[in-house]
Amino acid sequence: MSGICNILGVPFNNMSPVETVELLNVYLNGDTKAAVYTPNPEMVMTALKDPEFMEVLNTSAVNIPDGIGIVYASRFTENRIEERVPGCDTVLALFDKMRNTKKTAYFFGGAPGVAEKAKEEMEKRFKGLTVVGTADGYFDEEKEQLIIADINEKKPDLLLVGIGFPKQEKWIAKHLDGLDVKVAIGVGGSLDVFSGTVKRAPKVFIKLNLEWFYRLLCQPSRIGRMMQLPAFMVEVIKDRYFKHKEGKPKKTVKIKNYKIKIKKKKRTENNVPTEGDENKAAE
Repeated sequence: MSGICNILGVPFNNMSPVETVELLNVYLNGDTKAAVYTPNPEMVMTALKDPEFMEVLNTSAVNIPDGIGIVYASRFTENRIEERVPGCDTVLALFDKMRNTKKTAYFFGGAPGVAEKAKEEMEKRFKGLTVVGTADGYFDEEKEQLIIADINEKKPDLLLVGIGFPKQEKWIAKHLDGLDVKVAIGVGGSLDVFSGTVKRAPKVFIKLNLEWFYRLLCQPSRIGRMMQLPAFMVEVIKDRYFKHKEGKPKKTVKIKNYKIKIKKKKRTENNVPTEGDENKAAE
């Protein structure tokens, strides 16, 4: 897999989970800053109605196809995505690469206490991982400046921002140039998962790409949000079979990408896939 898959104007990096982790690791070890987002069908539908959000998604370094709906939608494009890349698993794999190195992380988001608990749990799970700071996702303008100052003082290589979409993506796009970080990722509710506040779907659901269904079973109130998926597929089909037949050009975008050599490695003691093994930020 390689290149960019464009779905309703949103560009997705067409890479495997392993390749995605390798690319993010390139940024962690490089000299440039990278904004990384994990769009799912609901986010794409929001971008169609929000030009600012669409622009943000079009100026990222990496857009991870986090959502089985994105994989299905790609079948109506010229660059089919073979598998989803769960944002949550991608971040866990990065943690595994960062431990016992000088690379550090900062957790920003969640309810009061969640980021701190996530730091405690992740440093326990990934021995040698260093999380240099945390901040909750409830802030006014004054507190926001204090959070930015704290991030810049601690200079983390990896910044996780979990304050919900599209707020987190817009926040990253607005502040990245002024942040002393290398990679900033919008992680949605992943900090809740890392902290143990929210349990992730059982492995069988994840393997069958039914994590969304498990969340619906646990939270029936999400049915309204889930109805975005059929609406999304309708838009994809209309875009593929009707709009372009009328002679409207497909939107093209530029997004950074790299060719990476992958070497196979065994699974880690934390059972987190690393190089050679496969790996949402759930709202």
